[in-house]
Amino acid sequence: MAIAVLGGGLQGCCTALALAEQGANVVLFEQANSLLSRTAVANEGKIHLGYMYAADPTLQTARTMIEGALAFAPFFERHLGIPIGEIKTSAPTNYVVHRDSQRDPDTVGAYLKDVHRLVSEAANGRERAYFGLDLTASLRCWSSDDRGAAFDPEVALEVFETPEVAINPEDLARELQNCVANHPRIELRLGHRVLRADRQKAMLRVSAETRDGRVGDDFQHVVNALWDGRLVVDETMGLKPHRPWLHRLKYGVSLTLPPSVDLPPSVTVVSGPFGEVVTFPDRQLYLTWYPECLQGISAELNPPDWPTYPPEPKRSTILTRTIAAISVFVPSLRSLNDVAPNDVRVKGGVIVAWGDTDIYDPKSELHRRCDIGITSDRGYHSIDPGKLTMVPLFAEQCARRILQS
Repeated sequence: MAIAVLGGGLQGCCTALALAEQGANVVLFEQANSLLSRTAVANEGKIHLGYMYAADPTLQTARTMIEGALAFAPFFERHLGIPIGEIKTSAPTNYVVHRDSQRDPDTVGAYLKDVHRLVSEAANGRERAYFGLDLTASLRCWSSDDRGAAFDPEVALEVFETPEVAINPEDLARELQNCVANHPRIELRLGHRVLRADRQKAMLRVSAETRDGRVGDDFQHVVNALWDGRLVVDETMGLKPHRPWLHRLKYGVSLTLPPSVDLPPSVTVVSGPFGEVVTFPDRQLYLTWYPECLQGISAELNPPDWPTYPPEPKRSTILTRTIAAISVFVPSLRSLNDVAPNDVRVKGGVIVAWGDTDIYDPKSELHRRCDIGITSDRGYHSIDPGKLTMVPLFAEQCARRILQS
């Protein structure tokens, strides 16, 4: 069976691996000269358990994320041989209710408890699935003394500790890149920018542009695992979006904290245009703050070719303003104004989601991520993962759908 996978990001690599491990021969197309070089390594790496989506009181987004999260580590144990408990993870995430939150502390607290009940139920019988961590312990609401010691209590109205963690996406990308590049059943076609897909009798043709011109090949199945280019190729196959969408360029700051700076807790600020701190035991931090880090938005089918690494002076502006904004309520980071951090990188990726208003709007569809998944039409399969969390689950589902057809 001849199968093409479009896109060498995380979704494309995982799907190609899931297919190849079950005996399929895969041709993987990627426009860059290396795999996993853009959005796949430019995010906070959080493996969502649904706690962030208080704007979806139906809990459907939470249920979706929980299913994906419990499939995440087992996928890489199975295909990369990384034991579930040995994947490096961040400190557990604390959800902070900001004084300007779109939802009051009682509403957020009730939502988190509902989600945690779903998490505990789903983890029953799969106790090790989420990086070997215990998902059944009760949520902890911080005392006022603890909250005041770690945050500005005038800004952080309530703090809830959850078992949710993040992974380092760059570490994972290196392992996955090596596995895919050396797999005997995966043929890499780097430097191939996919232009379109169309039907040729019983086959599907993929047309791509290379340095030497345009090329085309026929396949029995095509998986569109592109990220910011997915909608464009879908349209060439007659699959037009049935609702509004947005492409957003968001940057984040990665750094190593100097020994003189106290390690802050991992924090996600809810609900609205805020940000987060992801803290790893080796003192690596990932910081993002929405107003400073959001640097582009487009409702076009094909978004601009935004840079992964912002040029100066934008880079320095993002860095200083992000640290300044987060330091307002995380006092331990204020000393970064006097002590320069190490290994600082500012990098960004495109977020693709349904909706026609940004998250400043409490009713925006961007606050919900359950209308995602795989759309199939006679051998053509388009994957909308929605979040990093869902990638391995959808890769396995797509592989099953193809190989059982």
